[in-house]
Amino acid sequence: MADLNVRQRLEQGEERLSPFAAHSAISRGRKIPEEPCPLRTAFQRDRDRIIFCNAFRRLKHKTQVFITPLGDHYVTRLTHTLEVSQIARTISRALNLNEDLTEAIALGHDLGHTPFGHMGEAVLNELLPGGFRHYEQSLRVVECIENKGKGLNLTWEVRDGILNHSKGDLEILECGWDTVSTVEGQVVKMADMVAYINHDVEDAMRAGMISPANLPDSTAGVLGKTNSSRINTLVTDIVQFSADKLTMEKGVPAIGMSKAIRLAANELREFLFSNVYYANREKEEGAKARQLLIFLYDYFVRNPDQLPPEYNLPNETIERSVADYVSGMSDQYAILTARKFSESPIW
Repeated sequence: MADLNVRQRLEQGEERLSPFAAHSAISRGRKIPEEPCPLRTAFQRDRDRIIFCNAFRRLKHKTQVFITPLGDHYVTRLTHTLEVSQIARTISRALNLNEDLTEAIALGHDLGHTPFGHMGEAVLNELLPGGFRHYEQSLRVVECIENKGKGLNLTWEVRDGILNHSKGDLEILECGWDTVSTVEGQVVKMADMVAYINHDVEDAMRAGMISPANLPDSTAGVLGKTNSSRINTLVTDIVQFSADKLTMEKGVPAIGMSKAIRLAANELREFLFSNVYYANREKEEGAKARQLLIFLYDYFVRNPDQLPPEYNLPNETIERSVADYVSGMSDQYAILTARKFSESPIW
């Protein structure tokens, strides 16, 4: 044992994980082979690359739901990401899965999100030929935008988890084995839902859009009446259900929830879409954000020479390059950029 480096010792420790867990020593690898790190496993190395990249830093100034909120405690895309990471790590640790892989996927899952939250995603989806989806953009960020166009060269397992962490806005919450290839990726998908339906309830109350009395009685009775009780109920149920029911489905074990908890979580999710997300898009800030992003997209398509050089990627259309640039902006940077180039007052 004395002649083993730290990474090899950590890889040996992974042999005690669940038989369903991913092992860093037998990762499907990177697109460009690299010498292993003597101190970190491949998944730990990916986690660090994500944390230190520019796109991760910008998450602190990107909207989660509420645009330019007047308060310090609203959730940003960065705090959402950290909450997803913590919830996913708790589930993975309880199920004896690979916590390092889980953390790397969770920290990278929203790197491609636009300014102004899902409003920005919807606008770019309308404008960009072929559409725009934040999970696909997150993969583009780590593959060909970060590191001056070289990408982060992450392992296949992390890239797969980032790409497949979302099934779209209106999917019924079920187990995620049909898209994501690792159990750890399934855990992140579930943790993402646990995080956003809880912190979005808190933010909506903070904004005065809803009150505790507005929440469906059935969900409160099943999940609890406070943020902490709902998270505890959901996470405990995921762990218990998955530990008891781990079965092989298409070669990958399924992570999920019991029927009663899943139905209550879906009901709360649908309540948020009806009473918060769609309503928030109709507010004045949502309309202004929409017009601002349309202006930015159109301006840079007409003036490609104004794009930063790092976004002039080879073999890409100008529309794709503009979408890469605009989607990477923070809320405030998008506002300042629009003001710089607009001949009429904007925002």
